[in-house]
Amino acid sequence: METANPTAAQPLTDRKILLVEDDEFLSSLIKNRLEREKYKVTLVSDGLKAHDTLKQGAHNLILLDIILPNKLGFEILEELKRDPTITTPPVMIISNLGQEEDVRRAQELGAIDYFIKAQIMIDDLVARVNKFFELGPDKYQPE
Repeated sequence: METANPTAAQPLTDRKILLVEDDEFLSSLIKNRLEREKYKVTLVSDGLKAHDTLKQGAHNLILLDIILPNKLGFEILEELKRDPTITTPPVMIISNLGQEEDVRRAQELGAIDYFIKAQIMIDDLVARVNKFFELGPDKYQPE
């Protein structure tokens, strides 16, 4: 799986995030908060649209829910590993699923971080996204 490599010299306006979340309220909160930080956020609300969107353009980071209409986040991760036509950016999971086996499966499929929605504040999520872009994918470590 190829990984996009944002650099410190890259302007914030060029930093693109694909947000895949079907909860309208939560996705609106996250999108608006990230846009205030000068990120370009593309929002899709189901798994099929996420895969199609990834084929259309470059993103530097994916924020991916697991439970989605039409295709689960795990299925998207599996397809990204198998599809050589997509340059896959790093993926951070945002999900209500918090079982150890779900976290482990996401990591095995290449996710660089895993957030349980009920346990993280929007500001903390944004801080981690900022940290990812400051450090880059090679140096970012989950907390």
